[in-house]
Amino acid sequence: MIESKTFCGFVAIVGRPNVGKSTLMNHLIGQKISITSRKPQTTRHRVTGVYTHNDSQYLFVDTPGFQKQYLTKLNQALNQSVVNSLSNVDAIIYVVEAGIFNLGDEEVLNLLPTEANVILVVNKRDKYKDRNELNQFVKEVSEKYPFKKVLSVAAKHDHGMDELLAATKLYLPESVFLYPEEQLSDKSSRFMASEIIREKLFRSLGEELPYSLMVEIDKFEQTSKLSRIFATIIVDRENQKPMIIGKGGEKLKKISIESRLDMEKLFDTKVHLEIWVKVKSGFADELKFLQQFE
Repeated sequence: MIESKTFCGFVAIVGRPNVGKSTLMNHLIGQKISITSRKPQTTRHRVTGVYTHNDSQYLFVDTPGFQKQYLTKLNQALNQSVVNSLSNVDAIIYVVEAGIFNLGDEEVLNLLPTEANVILVVNKRDKYKDRNELNQFVKEVSEKYPFKKVLSVAAKHDHGMDELLAATKLYLPESVFLYPEEQLSDKSSRFMASEIIREKLFRSLGEELPYSLMVEIDKFEQTSKLSRIFATIIVDRENQKPMIIGKGGEKLKKISIESRLDMEKLFDTKVHLEIWVKVKSGFADELKFLQQFE
């Protein structure tokens, strides 16, 4: 019996903050794996999304947005995470936003290894009504590096995903699959639950949101019908606690409901979710907190 060939490889998705990297990965996979918001560096961990189709398994590595504007210890750890992600991958998807190429994009471009298999993806192409203007922008950016392939997409609307998968497949080496075909991420359900809560915090609090917050899952019990999840949101200062709880607990209640609904979709079970808020001064500079982003 002749075994058919299979292909499997790692593909890093990089770019400055807010170009749509996490949205792109979620739509490539067809499931929400990486959290999204309009706030820069919402993604803090290298999340690997797994997409298996026919004879190919794509291991997409979503990275934090690389930026040098605010160089706190956390930002430096996130930037280093991006640099680390560029080594030992089979292909790189370099994402820019249609109509914008600034210093932040240039800084990420300068990180790209010269001999790498880099695909330029111009996201949010739907911003352009004039196709000629879009083509001109794509042409200008494409001349900045010897890209293997250049594509324009609208990830939020699922446009261009098939073409991007086809372009990326060319760089997947022959290999056995590293994950079961039904698996969607290398992260645990416990991790995904904490990320969902963190996304709701980003979306509910906007500019008020303190960067140095953390979500810990205290208990995670899962059966085929029910997931019982107990979580704690940890903030750095006492005055940040009421921001999250809100008047009469309304804000925390909203965060809890939206988190529970997303978890039920992801885990395909009913979810019982309880969330508390705790203050732990100085935790954001602790080595343990920063090491998780390496």
